Amino acid sequence: MGVALMAVGCQESLEERCEREAREYTEKHCPTPVAKDVVMDSMTFDKATHTITYAYTLTGQLDDSAVVEGAHSRDLLLQEIKNSAHLRLYKEAGYSFRYVYHSGKKKGTQLLDATFRQSDYR
Repeated sequence: MGVALMAVGCQESLEERCEREAREYTEKHCPTPVAKDVVMDSMTFDKATHTITYAYTLTGQLDDSAVVEGAHSRDLLLQEIKNSAHLRLYKEAGYSFRYVYHSGKKKGTQLLDATFRQSDYR
């Protein structure tokens, strides 16, 4: 019985798992190019809001707010969330997904900040 209790006590919650995986991904893989002119800077998790945030830097032709907004970026991101099998567990838990895109040429300039909640992707 003591072993069973110990095993249960050592299991991490979904929140802890998400926080750990986001931190480990960022430490091991970021910054990393994900497409032409797109670099993923970090992935974080906010326990208070149950939000996974993906931060990117855009360069080249994509480094323009008119291009980002005009490309139906929000619609494309939402479709990605809806179709993503690797987000299934987090979608089932009702987590939110936030995408933040920054300019590479104008440091500190945010080109897009989009958050998708369960009501958006269900």
